[in-house]
Amino acid sequence: MDKYSVYILFSESLQRYYTGSTNDIVRRFMEHNSGKSSATRGGRPWELKYHEEFTNRSDAVQKEIQIKRRGAERFLIDKDLAG
Repeated sequence: MDKYSVYILFSESLQRYYTGSTNDIVRRFMEHNSGKSSATRGGRPWELKYHEEFTNRSDAVQKEIQIKRRGAERFLIDKDLAG
């Protein structure tokens, strides 16, 4: 059974968060840190600050949207995970 993940990355150099979803968190994290993703190329290295697994893509995308609406930093503060 496939698992889908929502994740939040943080770039120390940019002081920015990036939120995304994937069906392979390890591969996607490596892509972000190797420069294969144009959206995150400039912020390397990225730190994984949060991830949550889901059994279907729809739930993962809904959580991604929820985090983006709230803002990744505020979401992490709400969860006591910021910093």
